[in-house]
Amino acid sequence: MNTESVGSIVDQVIRSRKSVRGFLPTAIPHDTVLEIIATASRAPSGSNIQPWKVYVLEGAVKNNLSAAVKEVFNDPALRSLHRPEYIYYPKTWVEPFLSRRRKVGIDLYKLVGIGRGESERMHEQHAKNFDFFGAPTVLFFTIPRMMEQGSWLDYGMFLQNILIAATARGLGTCPQAAFISYHQIVAKHLKFDDSEQLVCCISMGYEDHTVVENQLVTERVPVSEFVHFVTE
Repeated sequence: MNTESVGSIVDQVIRSRKSVRGFLPTAIPHDTVLEIIATASRAPSGSNIQPWKVYVLEGAVKNNLSAAVKEVFNDPALRSLHRPEYIYYPKTWVEPFLSRRRKVGIDLYKLVGIGRGESERMHEQHAKNFDFFGAPTVLFFTIPRMMEQGSWLDYGMFLQNILIAATARGLGTCPQAAFISYHQIVAKHLKFDDSEQLVCCISMGYEDHTVVENQLVTERVPVSEFVHFVTE
């Protein structure tokens, strides 16, 4: 296979990746999961320190964690006691980021028939995060708390590799930061201590094409809006 053909295949895999919000219960072979992670571990990291750690959850452990988080999420009094492990979004939104964020929410709610002001249904939709959208396998990621910002950049490349390697094998994925607000519950169930910091999780499985949310394909702005060739 020539270089051009390989490049075309890689491009196709990257372009086809999307966040899947509805999975079939079909199990993923452990060898496949390990192969994806091993492939992803070729990501670069500063001085090759490889700051990642992965917890693979299935079955009862996954379901018990889901139930524990949902119990808190569905109780406003309990929910108020939890704070995110880190700040994911900006404290003040500005354009064009505000419009992009609103659009993806509007598009998703339109697909599932949720109207403006239907807060209870919005809450139910958000709660699907904590069921992992029905995924049979979930990967939780931690980083040593002593690591600095550079290692988080490294981690992003590792996570992207997992998404692409899974897509190449016909699997759907959904990277989720929703659990960072409940990192204490996650740490308890995964049995890691305060030296580890929760980064995010990725739900993984075979896409259920009957789930309406999976029709959502988010837009990307033209590269001309953010690429600048500096020649002088």
